[in-house]
Amino acid sequence: MNSHLKRVVAIGGAALLLASLAGCGTANRNAAPGPTELSDEPVTLRMAWWGGDGRHERTQQVIDLFEEKYPNITVEPEFSDWAGYWEKLATSTAGKNSPDVIQMDQLYLASYGARGALADLNELGVDTSGMEPSVRDMGLYDDTLYAAPISTSITAMLVNSDLLDQVGVPVPDNADSWTWDEYSDWGAAVTAASPPGTYGASIPFTEYQLQLFVRQHGEELFDSEGVAVSPQVLEEFFQNSLDLVEAGAAAPASVWAETAGLPLDQTPMAVGTVASFPNTATLISAYSGASGANLELLPLPATEDGVEDFEYAKPGMYWSISSQSEHPIEAAALVNFFLNDEEAAKILGAERGLPANADALDAIYDQLTPQEQAVVAYTESRQPFFGDAPDIVPNGASNIQEIIQRYQQEVLFGQTTPADAAKNMIAELQQSIDAA
Repeated sequence: MNSHLKRVVAIGGAALLLASLAGCGTANRNAAPGPTELSDEPVTLRMAWWGGDGRHERTQQVIDLFEEKYPNITVEPEFSDWAGYWEKLATSTAGKNSPDVIQMDQLYLASYGARGALADLNELGVDTSGMEPSVRDMGLYDDTLYAAPISTSITAMLVNSDLLDQVGVPVPDNADSWTWDEYSDWGAAVTAASPPGTYGASIPFTEYQLQLFVRQHGEELFDSEGVAVSPQVLEEFFQNSLDLVEAGAAAPASVWAETAGLPLDQTPMAVGTVASFPNTATLISAYSGASGANLELLPLPATEDGVEDFEYAKPGMYWSISSQSEHPIEAAALVNFFLNDEEAAKILGAERGLPANADALDAIYDQLTPQEQAVVAYTESRQPFFGDAPDIVPNGASNIQEIIQRYQQEVLFGQTTPADAAKNMIAELQQSIDAA
């Protein structure tokens, strides 16, 4: 493992708004301090996360290891799929029955932090010293560390090398620095050489991808007041997607609408009907496994004459501790174990993404697959283009992913113009933020 790995920002992977929390305080901010040392008495903690069977099995193995080290602490697991998880968490938190340890997402961190539902991890002694400061600080809300990153992600263009070989259109020589216009031209060439129903390019569609596009233009999506992006840059984002479709590089609106919400193994990238797809770099393993194809990672296209240091590493998910917990010190010990224990890291591997903790990443590096090691190398290659991390999604904007896709669809179907979509999306988001 090379000497730069310690500096690598490690990699990670439409939900319900927290309506049931609105207007209700979930914690007493003036409560007396709790215990500062681990209890010798029997303690039961509830730990909640979302994910598939593989995540459940690995997480339970680490819980078993933790309980061996702390025999007086019993950990009760609670897990579900993504949508069900947030509905259940919102209900339990509003009912003063939140799990002690919570797997948290960037879309919801501000919403829970603003309502006092999360504990200050620094006060509880959660050790985040193994993380890059820019990554750790994306767990801050209102200058308080309410969440500790488990893993981080970087977006890349996933490219199906086998499909390109079949149609005889190689990756451009300048793909490490291509522009959106060059990407469109290449995508159209791939489409023209491919069987009907197969396309060369895909449109950007996630909050993370929008953040990167906005940063390429020297702006930010959010700031402390709410929406920060200008209508002109957001209009260009929608226009860029429309241009990709109209050029024949990307699939038409009807195909995009039908496939946007499909499970991973049914998406165009997984079934081999698109040659390139922007997404989290660590998903290369999942898409390669589903498609049976060789995939490679390329940078996202950039804006011509735009800002170079637009990239950043985004936490894939976090661990948080409920402010309602009756055993916060024990909960902190559990979070510390998941974040920093070497044996725990080896059990968890890269299932949640590559660890945000550099020491944990070192511990598992040799057991990573060649594709996962390629993600580490890719991230290193993009570090010269890393800028400061952006503000997290503010309270009131947790449903931004749903909003982006709704306006994207309206533009692609010709129901609204990119300019009107930009203006209306900014107004909708700001109104929701102001009302939160």
